[in-house]
Amino acid sequence: MNAQQPKPKSYRNTRDMTTGNISSQMIAFALPIFLSQVFQQLYNTADAFIVGKFLGTEALGAVTSSGTLIFLLTSFFIGTTMGAGIVISRYFGEGNADKVSRAIHTNIAFGLACGVVLTVVGVIFTPTFLRWMNTDEVILPFAVEYFRYYFLGGLALVMYNICRSIMNALGDSKRPLYYLIFSSVLNIVLDVLFVGVIGWGVWSAALATVISQMASVVLCLIYLCKKGNIFTVEFKKIRFHLDMLGEIIKYGLPSGVQNSVIALANVVVQSQINSFGYFATTAYGVHAKVEGFGFLPITSFNMATTTFISQNLGAKQYGRAKKGAKFGILAAVIAAEVVGILTYIFAPHLIGFFDKTPEVIALGVQQSRTVTLFYCLLALSHAIAAVCRGAGKAFVPMFVMLSVWCGIRVAYIALVMHFIGQIEFIYWAYPITWAISSVIYLLYYFCSDWVHGFEHKSLRAIKKVA
Repeated sequence: MNAQQPKPKSYRNTRDMTTGNISSQMIAFALPIFLSQVFQQLYNTADAFIVGKFLGTEALGAVTSSGTLIFLLTSFFIGTTMGAGIVISRYFGEGNADKVSRAIHTNIAFGLACGVVLTVVGVIFTPTFLRWMNTDEVILPFAVEYFRYYFLGGLALVMYNICRSIMNALGDSKRPLYYLIFSSVLNIVLDVLFVGVIGWGVWSAALATVISQMASVVLCLIYLCKKGNIFTVEFKKIRFHLDMLGEIIKYGLPSGVQNSVIALANVVVQSQINSFGYFATTAYGVHAKVEGFGFLPITSFNMATTTFISQNLGAKQYGRAKKGAKFGILAAVIAAEVVGILTYIFAPHLIGFFDKTPEVIALGVQQSRTVTLFYCLLALSHAIAAVCRGAGKAFVPMFVMLSVWCGIRVAYIALVMHFIGQIEFIYWAYPITWAISSVIYLLYYFCSDWVHGFEHKSLRAIKKVA
């Protein structure tokens, strides 16, 4: 479908980002994503806050230590499904409704398989993973209890991300927000009911999250199954279309590997932090909650950038794609530094909101004031990685993250723990590796022909056939 032609009725409830004002389009797309991310953060944050208030520091440590392990086990699957978003956006921009539909149904089939695997692995191997991470014996029983119930909802977790990626790829970032608002409010209500009123243990906070995630998936599927849309899901069509599966894996596998190596590196960091005791574990986890909220504007712009780039390159709008990339990078960097400065200033209050223990506040503030002023570098790396993914160059961020955020970061941690053994030097692993990756990304962005990534792949395929 040419960008100047009127869209068929089946394209209603989508956003064509190949026309119109670039900054307005990207901001309008990013804002609902930002609000969605806020409510998604409320899932575990509500768990942490309510558990900390009613069950104490040990239970809070179990919940706040969840971030790195959950990310490790979910990152590969969720990262791989991002490949479907790239494929869907590209064919949507190209106007190929048949390929859009087949990509959507293949992605759902892939998500169902991944969700089952995640559930089984998470439930069975939770104690093993936690012991590998040197989890303090004081909080280990609480952590095992929390994680096992959390991963019972592995299928719902993956399927929500699948549904959201489908809607976002077609330019619809509002409906995922509406569904997430409902499920987040439900999660908070259930947390208060299970933990505060009934008095159940830390496992009930995870149960509340699982129920809420399932509710959001049901709402997403009800909408996606509506007839007459380009994205209409029909259960009889849910299967692996091999050509679409190949494209999803081609563009998604590097993102999945990238997420996994970042998660693995963070698990190494978490393991070293855990060796300093459960106050350090709790502080690290609380800082992660604060950072998770603070970085939401950047994540939102990055998701908007990837979708914008994919749609416009699919429509062969190269100049527009370049302008969108510049705006997305600049917006992410500025937003990140503003967030970093505010977090640096208000760190004691933000950490203290979750736990009033002096040792936890001191360690959390120390980490925050080590890394937050360097958020601009973290945003720059993520923003250019988003451009690369949108252009079908997903192997580039995978290589950078694998070599820098995993290899160099882990090597640095090993050296620091061997020769110095002080926790503040562990915190410095983050800004150091952000700086190195930013330099590499800038060189690639300015020196490569990323804007013609899809065309280069098509030409190679034609040559092979010839």
